[in-house]
Parts: sequence; structure tokens; C-alpha cells
Amino acid sequence: MRILVTVKHVPDLQSQRSFTDGRVTRTADDGTMNELDEHAVEAALQLVEAAGEGEVYALTVGGADAVAAVRKALQLGVQHAIHVTDEAIADSDVFGTAEVIAAAVRTVHAEAPLDLIITGMAALDGLTSMLPTALAAELDWSQATLASAVSVADGEVTVERHLADSHETLVAPLPAVVSVTDEANKPRYPNFKLIMAARKAPVTEWSLADLGVDPASVGKAGARTVVVDASPAPPRENRVKITDTGDAGTRLADFLIEKGLA
Repeated sequence: MRILVTVKHVPDLQSQRSFTDGRVTRTADDGTMNELDEHAVEAALQLVEAAGEGEVYALTVGGADAVAAVRKALQLGVQHAIHVTDEAIADSDVFGTAEVIAAAVRTVHAEAPLDLIITGMAALDGLTSMLPTALAAELDWSQATLASAVSVADGEVTVERHLADSHETLVAPLPAVVSVTDEANKPRYPNFKLIMAARKAPVTEWSLADLGVDPASVGKAGARTVVVDASPAPPRENRVKITDTGDAGTRLADFLIEKGLA
């Protein structure tokens, strides 16, 4: 079984966010692998382990700092790492990103067929959850999104989806694109041996030219969406501070009722 997992390098959620020309400012010192992508990596590793054979690729798209995302995946047990980086990719929207990833997937798939692409349910810097569907459309592969459980047998992938008002089981032929939620598993911790090995492990680096992608179709030039404005949230005003003198619960309840919140 051969699986490719997409992982993204995102700003640390605990860091102070800022914007540069309408874009999230990204620096080397506060970036990390998207937390939700750890569940995608874990799902891929579990499927290969259950099959008793296979290999997992981790793929990221981004600037020089983004290589940290695939190195984290190597620490978790992934066997191969790919970093697609090119200045022309900057400012790509989800469609441009999907085009770049699809081109990389086709390159890997041409070497030896892939069975699955697994992604996280969302990237914590954008939270669109659109990439899996856009990627499946680019590849013309089956898709099964927001999976709480994943299994593969007889050339098909089966996923379970836990929705607000229903429970679904979906079956799709391979190859397929699957996104998993944070309910799918509990990501493993990297062990010391893998951490040390990941530091020196080779990372394949591709540019748009290597993948045959036209720079005009991605980045700001090819984006179908435009950031009109981005600014920090205004400071909160007129805040009410309650000092507990034994009646704080009652005063808080009165405040909520007064504001129509209870």
C-alpha cells in the first residue's frame, strides 16, 4: 500500500498573529506542522501497518521554512518527504494549491501507483476545509471527506462519518482522496531514534518547473479569491469586571439576563 499525506506548515496558534500586505506573516521561529495533519499522518501509518506492507509519503507546499512540516512527519514514522517550493506559489488560493499538489501527486503516482491521499480536516491558518475536495477534482479521483474512521480492503476505501444528526458509512474505489477529523485517532509521539534520523533524512525538493506547472496559473496571478482587507481585531471596550464577594454567580446571571444571553 502506498499513501501520500499532505502536511502544512502553519503559524503556531499561540503566537501573536499579524498581516503583511493582506497575508498572514510567517516566520521561521513560530511555525509548526498543522496539528490536524498529525491525524492524517497517523491514519496513513495505521493503514500501512494493518496491511503489513507499504510506504507513506509526506508532502508540503511552501517556502523554505515549510520543510519543518515534512521533517515532523518523518519523526512520526513517514518514510519519504517531499517539499514543493517556488516563489511563484506565494499568494495561491485553495485552487492554486490544489493544482500544485495534484502535479506532485501525479509525479509520485507515475513512479508507482498511489492508493490514497490523506489530508487533515482543515489547516488551522485558513480553516476552509476545501483542499481535499479541490484536490480530488484536480486528480479526478474518488473522495471521502471528514472521516472519523478509515479502512481499506478489496480495492476500496471505507470511511465512517459522524455528523451532527447522522452516522454515515461511505465506500469509494481506489485511488481516492480522504480527509480525516481529529476523532479518527490519537497521533503517536515521535521516538528519539526517529527524531534523530529525521534531522538527516533526505527531503525531495521540487519547483513548479520540475512539476510542469505554469506559474501564471497559481499564486496571486491565478487566484480566484482576493483578500480585500486584513487587520487585527479591535481591542475590547466597556468590559465589566466582577469581584467575587459571595454573590458573583447571581450578579453574572443578572448580567447575562440583562444582555439577553440567558
